[in-house]
Amino acid sequence: MKRIFSGVQPTGNLHLGNYLGAIRNWVRLQDEFDDCLFCVVDLHAITVWQEPKDLVANIREVAAAMMAAGIDPARNVIFNQSQVSAHAELAWIFNCVARLGWLDRMTQFKEKAGKDKERASVGLYAYPNLMAADILAYKGTHVPVGEDQKQHLELARDIAQKFNHDYGQEFFPVVEPLIFGTATRVMSLRDGWSKMSKSDPADNSRINMTDDADGIARKIKKAKTDSEPLPSEAPGLNGRPEASNLVGIYAALADTDMDGVLGEFGGQGFGAFKPALADLAVAKLSPVQDQMRRLIDDTTYVESVLRCGAEKANDIATPILREVQDLVGFLRP
Repeated sequence: MKRIFSGVQPTGNLHLGNYLGAIRNWVRLQDEFDDCLFCVVDLHAITVWQEPKDLVANIREVAAAMMAAGIDPARNVIFNQSQVSAHAELAWIFNCVARLGWLDRMTQFKEKAGKDKERASVGLYAYPNLMAADILAYKGTHVPVGEDQKQHLELARDIAQKFNHDYGQEFFPVVEPLIFGTATRVMSLRDGWSKMSKSDPADNSRINMTDDADGIARKIKKAKTDSEPLPSEAPGLNGRPEASNLVGIYAALADTDMDGVLGEFGGQGFGAFKPALADLAVAKLSPVQDQMRRLIDDTTYVESVLRCGAEKANDIATPILREVQDLVGFLRP
């Protein structure tokens, strides 16, 4: 059986990159797979400090965004990670399976910890082991990931294979990545070499899912570009990261490819392209944003969805965790 697992962190400022790179793709997956779990990964969020009141609100916001985008809670499992203890329990077992050398190679830890890694949390270092537990607690078979998460998924595969080898059983599946096309990695509007990020202090670097139409248009108008007109084919964007990013965003929103966009706008400057991109972004995002705002205001409903989802997730994960405990040799009731 094929089972999808994917998650997004509730760290505030949910933005266009989260929507195009993850949430919108999940909506499509629910029509292709019968078994999908979509998780608000709040345990991952606290690998760096989160204000508790903000974290509660952000968990609701991410759940609201999933449903506003079109993920049906009646057909899928929508829940927040901390309500299912199997994630943390299996992560500890995987801490004892994974090797330090594997974690030392994780480039994302090096990027997030910066120069003073001695001050980074142990949780941030061991984050990939928890990610493996997220997936394998449900024996997930397929995970939609961006390019920046491929290394973590490869580690999850290594952990599954080592566990199977150590305990002499083909217990965990070897997870397969699902990598989507255009705009899986949306870049900053201020720096085409950097990923669009919630943590960027410059609000103009991203389009937030809570921005109104005027705000979206203003940010696109101010987005960094170069002085050259758009080329007629995608290879002409090589070495032009900001131009490539805006064309990629247009292509993703329009459900086309970059050559299709350049076939329409090739030879034109950004004075013509940016207003067209702004109009398209507003048209595509406004319905999602309106529904998202309504759901954020209905906290009772959102929390009921998460609670129901957690019950379903527990029903799947608990027997799998019990089998793992038996294999490891734990004595349990």
